[in-house]
Amino acid sequence: MGWSWSNWKMWWSHDPFLQEVVRFSLWCRGITFFMQVAFNQLIPDHNADAFSPPRLGPNTLGDNIVELLFGGLGRWDAEHFLFIAEHGYVYEHNMAFFPLLPLLIGGLAQGPLLPLAGLLRLRSRLLISSAFLNCVCSTLAAVSLYLLGCVTLQSRRSAFLSALLFCMSPVSIFMASTYSESLYVLATFAGLWQLQKHRTICSSAFLSLATAARSNGLVNAGFLLHSTVKEAIQRKNYSGKLLQTIFGIVLIILPFVLFQCFCFVRSCLESDENQQIPQELVQLAIEKGYRVHKTHIPAWCSLRFPLAYSHIQSEYWDVGLFRYFKLQQLPNFLLASPVMILSICTILEYTSSNLELCRTLGLWKVQSKYTNGFYGPHVFVYVAHLAALTGFGFLCMHVQVNRFHILKYLLL
Repeated sequence: MGWSWSNWKMWWSHDPFLQEVVRFSLWCRGITFFMQVAFNQLIPDHNADAFSPPRLGPNTLGDNIVELLFGGLGRWDAEHFLFIAEHGYVYEHNMAFFPLLPLLIGGLAQGPLLPLAGLLRLRSRLLISSAFLNCVCSTLAAVSLYLLGCVTLQSRRSAFLSALLFCMSPVSIFMASTYSESLYVLATFAGLWQLQKHRTICSSAFLSLATAARSNGLVNAGFLLHSTVKEAIQRKNYSGKLLQTIFGIVLIILPFVLFQCFCFVRSCLESDENQQIPQELVQLAIEKGYRVHKTHIPAWCSLRFPLAYSHIQSEYWDVGLFRYFKLQQLPNFLLASPVMILSICTILEYTSSNLELCRTLGLWKVQSKYTNGFYGPHVFVYVAHLAALTGFGFLCMHVQVNRFHILKYLLL
């Protein structure tokens, strides 16, 4: 079996590319960490109107040291994940951030790091936990990308180069910060690798974890569906795959459904009479206009499909079709333009070299002079994914956020 310890040892001892991927990834994580320490001290923080909850309780000497070393990893959206891990989903807009990362770093902070409670506050232990977890996850993600590339590109050298580019990409700081990107890409790459090895249930389990980390994990169900339809068309002895696929798709969607049910119960049904919210957090809600659960029933609770996620993205982040097309956002479009142009060129290059394959949506076997590498037939589904992501991101998402997700898939 592919997951036995003996096979891992064999891969490690006989594959110098794999060893180098691990070493290079750890070096990149180390360099990124020291750069954030240096620049966090040298460059003042941008005074943006971002979520910045008050720190409850006095700092110890240990907390000041942790803030000095790890403080740069707790900015922007990282504040949400750290806050959720420490206080739970207190404010409505916190529910835009999925629970897998807060649960894991909370478990590490309240478990292995609990003996440090006398020296460090919970937030400091959460920062250390997230730095360790994301270092491990990003390294394993590079390994998973290498293994996926070996199967998809049919070239160890190309897979090795893609893994190295992934390690040293400009988005490395997001892989080190208290963001869910490292968890997401690890679960996604591992799931797609297992799918390429025709292990549907194992693949679905990984892709389900990706959905628990980020909402866009829902899109990964498309890979499973495409793989099933392709096998149904190309294989005569096709049996049992349909049930596995249905189960797999349900498994991938389940974390999203369960989290939306949690949000509905918490916001629309649950009685919070016994919930004690610190006065500092209540005051922050009053000053910033944050909506605390059960202060009143939000309007989205009465919708036919009461999805907290779509409501929060629309109301708090102004996400929607053409809603980001404003003159004041022109600098962000310019910021995203290099990755957008690279994405479009990648899509056009692949489709122009595989016209027949693209016409058949990669479902039928066609004659092609390319059997491996970037132009190989196994890459079609990833190029299709990139095209959908590029189009949706440009039209509906914040483009400066979308460039990260696009760059991530370009590395394959």
